[in-house]
Amino acid sequence: MAVFQSKKYRSTADAGTFAAKYRVMMAKHPFLLFGLPFMSIIVAGSFILTPATAIRYERHDRRVRQLTRDEELGVGKERRKVNIKDEYYRLAAKDLDDWEQKRVKRLPGENDGIL
Repeated sequence: MAVFQSKKYRSTADAGTFAAKYRVMMAKHPFLLFGLPFMSIIVAGSFILTPATAIRYERHDRRVRQLTRDEELGVGKERRKVNIKDEYYRLAAKDLDDWEQKRVKRLPGENDGIL
């Protein structure tokens, strides 16, 4: 039975390329050529994304702002008074057994779900 070499065959045309040199150097110094660039990209990405997330939260804070005291006093004035007994009798008076199922109107081009 023939014994195969453990070393892969590489043609002489590939020997002088950048990829071949990188592969040899990678076997000798894996952290320097793979681990260090990978970790530096992760750290640099963190520093680059920090201002982007800050902008996101600042925009959210502008939308959801704190009410002033005058606005707080005027918020609930338009509401109707709710009495729990009146609400109970109003809901009890509704006929819940007689109802009809209606389909929701679909947007143009949207699948309506009918086979």
